[in-house]
Amino acid sequence: MALRNAILATLLEGEASGYDLSKGFDASVANFWMATPQQLYKELEALAAQGLVTARVVEQDRRPNKRLFSLTDAGREALREFTAQPAKITAIRDELLVKVQAVDAGDLDAVRRAVADRLEYARAKLARYDRGRARMLAGRTEDEYFDQVERIGPYLTLMRGRSFEKENIRWAERALSILDKRAARRAL
Repeated sequence: MALRNAILATLLEGEASGYDLSKGFDASVANFWMATPQQLYKELEALAAQGLVTARVVEQDRRPNKRLFSLTDAGREALREFTAQPAKITAIRDELLVKVQAVDAGDLDAVRRAVADRLEYARAKLARYDRGRARMLAGRTEDEYFDQVERIGPYLTLMRGRSFEKENIRWAERALSILDKRAARRAL
């Protein structure tokens, strides 16, 4: 998947500046697609040059002017074409898992710390997702939410992100238990 498609999908929420998109990526799209602000700005320029987004300048007092980007009809058509294509199957590429794979020949304590760090990261990310979920639902049940809102995609991707982090937590807790037992055996 190209970064362009993630940006176009994010702009379905409405007009946004590059800064807004960067924050939006952190809050939602980061569930499934990572990009630096520099990558976003570069891609926004390319999308504008291709006619998939338009940009307008908003003058601001006491701050630099900002550019707000919005989807064009061509951008919506590009998204439609993208969604019509079969999704590519992706594989996990995770450096931590390589370290865990090599733990028997490596530094058990360092690998344990890395797994513990991942556990804390997953817990924090799940808490952030849970706050976002509460904001989206605003006291409604999921069924009520789906019946009342126009766009369901952001919630569906949030559901996937929550499931992913819950599994990361489950795995990390189990892995730490096993690594702790191994460390205790080595200490004897």
